[in-house]
Amino acid sequence: MFDIPANIFPWVRAYVGLALIGALFLAGMAAIWIERKLSGDIQERYGPNRVGPMGLLQLVADAIKLFTKEDIIPAKVDKILYVGAPIVIMMSVFLMLVAIPFGAVYINGVEYVLAATQMDISILYIEAVSAIAVIGIFVLGYGQNNKYAMMGTFRNFARMIGYEIPLGITIVSVAVMAGSLDVVEIVHAQSPIWYAFLQPIGFIVFFIAMMADMGRLPFDQNEAEEELQAGVFTEYTGMRFGLGFFAEYFHLILGSFLISLLFLGGWNLPGFVTDNIVLGIILPTLFLIAKATIVMMFIIMMRWAVPRFRIDQVVDLSWKKLLPLSLLNLGWAIALGLYLGA
Repeated sequence: MFDIPANIFPWVRAYVGLALIGALFLAGMAAIWIERKLSGDIQERYGPNRVGPMGLLQLVADAIKLFTKEDIIPAKVDKILYVGAPIVIMMSVFLMLVAIPFGAVYINGVEYVLAATQMDISILYIEAVSAIAVIGIFVLGYGQNNKYAMMGTFRNFARMIGYEIPLGITIVSVAVMAGSLDVVEIVHAQSPIWYAFLQPIGFIVFFIAMMADMGRLPFDQNEAEEELQAGVFTEYTGMRFGLGFFAEYFHLILGSFLISLLFLGGWNLPGFVTDNIVLGIILPTLFLIAKATIVMMFIIMMRWAVPRFRIDQVVDLSWKKLLPLSLLNLGWAIALGLYLGA
């Protein structure tokens, strides 16, 4: 065991926070590449294969294309809201990122969490910060002075209001089982058995509600190209459209990590124990990344397996099915927590 001074880790955490920002952009590009290649395989086509090996540099070419296009601001938009909305949406992503742990390591008997910051109410903080994205979408649609954008905004509000409730109730169910609102403690509580097995109904409800929160198919009614042109991004082009485009994939990545942390044991792997500090940092983080990648790939495959729902079907699914199931799961979590605590 290495003798590492305890006061060095705050500096390491600061560098981890900076590294996470860069890693998120790389992960976003990787998610786009995975979706394109996986979608190509499902549809029996090649996908990107011209620019760079296996089409990897196609992402760089697309980014250059978006960020070098002319920045057009339509005449009738509210310029302050039009310019600020993509920034608000992107800001919500980074605010969520700082509270998500990517592993933990014990040094001299003290646990240090691999996250930009650690707080006792981290899951509550993440749920609250995610609401900023909803505000950003509203500002996005309202500021464009466009009927298609406003229709997309109304659809987004109808969806988000319905799905945030079962999502929050399911998070409460997980917190009741773990006895904590800290994501790290929730991960530790799953070391004997993952909550996906203890709360299968809650896992399914959370998974569906999280997909709706991401705005992924079949829940992308606010951006339905066949009905609303580009929906909430109708009047955007170039760099500002690119920010909204990347924010969608950032939410996909963070949502996949949240599902893995709350229901799939996080960075824990049954039977894995090591006293090596280097392996204790690298391998658990790789376990978490692998779980999140599998979840993300499943969500991507859902795009080609399930047709887009009508907005009335989306609302009915939330209020008439997911909400009662989330309440049932909460009762089950309380009963199971009392039984296991006894």
